[in-house]
Amino acid sequence: MDDLTGFQRDLLYVIADIDRPSGQTIRDELDDYYTDDITHGRLYPNLDTLVTKGLVEKGELDRRTNYYELTDIGDDQLRTHHTWTSQYIES
Repeated sequence: MDDLTGFQRDLLYVIADIDRPSGQTIRDELDDYYTDDITHGRLYPNLDTLVTKGLVEKGELDRRTNYYELTDIGDDQLRTHHTWTSQYIES
């Protein structure tokens, strides 16, 4: 997780919270948090990076729409990161 950007970690949190979200669903969730527009050119390359790193699995909902889902490795790493950051917030 230490080699991910903050945006990539935020993607993991959103994917973890929603059952098999599409890229558009992920973008909609992030739009509520980020002040800058999340462009296609920012979103999908970062999702592809998470897929390449084995943290996220990409599947097909239909011919035009993909879904994203945390892998077991992604889930484990996200939980470990969350535990690590929580110790500083809860103190």
